[in-house]
Amino acid sequence: MTAIAVTIAGSDSGGGAGIQADLKSFSANGVYGASVLTALTAQNTLGVTAIHDIPIDFVRAQMDAVYSDLEVKATKIGMLSQVPIIEEVAAGLKRHQTGPVVLDPVMVAASGDPLLVDSAVASLMSELLPLADVITPNLHEAARMLETDMAASEEDMLDQAQRLIGLGAKSILLKGGHGSSDESADLFLIGAGDPLWLREKRIATDNTHGTGCTLSSAIAAALAKGEGLSEAVIAAKAYIHQAICRSDELQIGKGHGPVHHFHAFWGK
Repeated sequence: MTAIAVTIAGSDSGGGAGIQADLKSFSANGVYGASVLTALTAQNTLGVTAIHDIPIDFVRAQMDAVYSDLEVKATKIGMLSQVPIIEEVAAGLKRHQTGPVVLDPVMVAASGDPLLVDSAVASLMSELLPLADVITPNLHEAARMLETDMAASEEDMLDQAQRLIGLGAKSILLKGGHGSSDESADLFLIGAGDPLWLREKRIATDNTHGTGCTLSSAIAAALAKGEGLSEAVIAAKAYIHQAICRSDELQIGKGHGPVHHFHAFWGK
């Protein structure tokens, strides 16, 4: 049986993040990818110049079309910019067999452009957090979800991860890539279990566009292939690390370029 994963997210016209990054990540990790578009962005490596939200009835139609036909083994959720879209996606998840759900609470693009309105954060927390098997916020997103300052230490990261678990998250991969140390440390926590720290040397590159999208979709790909949650997170972390390490082999745009999704296949 072919492993199938679905991404529910926004489109990045520049190809480095969003739906485009998710489908590349699915393919690179050996999974067939399908998609439900929630928004269109006019975007490149320099920033986001416009956002067009997909009509709610069309989001519903896409979900019904995909899940009624394909035997989906995992679902990744990315950019959901407005409350009605969040509510519609939550309803669709309850209506269909989606497999494990990976929620990447996309709030700001790598360029700094906002992708989630303030009024939608509470809806994301109440509607989608309980439906997700794992959430993958970065330090900025976790702080915004908790309405607090960004974690400044590993102790802060653990505290915030535990607080998000307390608010309904089943498990969390709190990404430390926005930290300032020489080491990038991500924290994985399942319920009240022991924390797992995934550490890598920080890579000096500006080509990090789409990192969060790529990582969360790599987790979904591993889950679609039947891997356990911890194994999926570890495998996805190894994949994104190499995608960042090899990103300078690509020459894309004038700003923050994408990671190298196909580093295992190109340039050998």
